[in-house]
Amino acid sequence: MSDSVSIKIRLHNQDAVALGPGKADLLDAIVQHGSISAAGRAMGMSYKRAWDLVNTMNLSFSKPLVVTAKGGSHGGGAEVTEFGQSILTAYRELEKKAYQSIAEDLEKITQLLGG
Repeated sequence: MSDSVSIKIRLHNQDAVALGPGKADLLDAIVQHGSISAAGRAMGMSYKRAWDLVNTMNLSFSKPLVVTAKGGSHGGGAEVTEFGQSILTAYRELEKKAYQSIAEDLEKITQLLGG
């Protein structure tokens, strides 16, 4: 598939985007870095922006996707819960299936792009 074309799947919960590509990437970054602030930095966003995205996800689902530990002498941390990991895995599978289902049509269209 072309790097210049992408599809984005966003799951809405009322007026909020419960999960989308950026939030899924943030969950991956939290798994990798062990904190919301480090994950946000790695993605080039402020702690407040990262925390707001985590808060939206946590409020959108029936259980939290991310839990935090208060800071101390060694600082706090965050982790993606087992429930959060299952949601992230299901979302990544959804993305994969969506791409697979449109790959042939997308290739036809991308060949007609100008530039």
